[in-house]
Amino acid sequence: MSPPTDRFTALDVYDVRFPTSDNLDGSDAMNANPDYSAAYAVLRTDATDGLEGHALAFTTGPGNDLQISAIKGLAEWVVGRRVEDVLGDLGAFSHELIHEPHLRWLGPEKGVVQMAAGAMINAAWDLRAKRAGQPLWQHLARLEPDELVSLVDFRYLTDALTQGEALAILERARQGRGEREERLLNQGYPAYTTTPGWLGYSDDKLDRLAREAVEQGFTLIKLKVGADVADDVRRMKVARAAVGDGIRIAVDANQRWDVGPAIDWMRALGPYDPYWIEEPTSPDDVLGHAVIRHAIHPIKVATGEHAANRMIFKQLLQIGAVDIVQIDAARVAGVNENLAILLLAAKYGIPVCPHAGGVGLCEMVQHLSMLDYVAVSGSWEDRVIEHVDHLHEHFVTPVHLEYGRYRAPLAAGGGGEMLADSVAQYSYPDGPIWAARRQ
Repeated sequence: MSPPTDRFTALDVYDVRFPTSDNLDGSDAMNANPDYSAAYAVLRTDATDGLEGHALAFTTGPGNDLQISAIKGLAEWVVGRRVEDVLGDLGAFSHELIHEPHLRWLGPEKGVVQMAAGAMINAAWDLRAKRAGQPLWQHLARLEPDELVSLVDFRYLTDALTQGEALAILERARQGRGEREERLLNQGYPAYTTTPGWLGYSDDKLDRLAREAVEQGFTLIKLKVGADVADDVRRMKVARAAVGDGIRIAVDANQRWDVGPAIDWMRALGPYDPYWIEEPTSPDDVLGHAVIRHAIHPIKVATGEHAANRMIFKQLLQIGAVDIVQIDAARVAGVNENLAILLLAAKYGIPVCPHAGGVGLCEMVQHLSMLDYVAVSGSWEDRVIEHVDHLHEHFVTPVHLEYGRYRAPLAAGGGGEMLADSVAQYSYPDGPIWAARRQ
């Protein structure tokens, strides 16, 4: 850890946007032409080691304006504080930030403010892992069970998960940690790909990319659905013909439907054996998810990328509304709250398959799945991390896949650090990429 005199000097935030709408990369039923964007946070200190903390909150364009303002508004909670005090007890820091009374008026614990807190907390974890010289997944997975429990905010959770239960889960997982870490390093973590399935792609492009995905070793692909049922039936038919019967096809409605239409739509897609339906309705409609799950069984229900906080996950699990929990590295309040969600899922025996369809999300969320495998659930059965194949070249430590599996990152940190040149080139609105488009 740093000398006691080191202090945080700045929380800088950059508006970085990529014109992914040009090729309809990322297009879905709710976002017809998104520009994948990052409200990119850099946590700086006066330490002589020159290390910084990097993380981001993901948006699809104009939302960056609000997100950046929210992150900047949190700077006063960290600038001027001793680095050792913050990094040495990130459980206390997270709790203090999330429960700050003035911020709770703007939430509580949801939306833009919660994502801003997540960006700052993730940046702090990135810095802590860098100072430890470890990738974040390994740094977390090697903590003692009581240290991991101390990171979790159990307020609002104790009717579903107590501190004692969480500690017991982690103590059980302690046995075999070393063997699982070795297996992870040797084999990598299972992945699935959304690359073939963006809604704006032609049938020919879908067919080609689906076949390529199978050749690349993926055993699950995902299609965006939800705009037109006849189009979706046709596209599912194309995809199934391309990959054959042995490959799973998940579908994702991106919150497009009411409960009734979700059930009808999935019954129409049923002949093509969809593995799960992702976000079939509002992320806040816990009871709606339960109704859909009951009606469309054995098709699985997956949700969580837009769930505002750990309490939504708690309720989804308590009433049996989901088959797949989908965390997001940048949606809730960072590593700490995602650890709470991993523990909830482990208690209820539900697999976690993270969302990573966005700039930097693959780089960041892989660490959480690998933590889960090594030190929380101890399993990767029916667990996969989403992968999309664009924008990785803008990161200092981009993800690396081999035959459909994430290779465990070895570089120190949490994966969210962008290349300085990419930040400069794609800064909005005055970076060269965007300035040239206005001419």
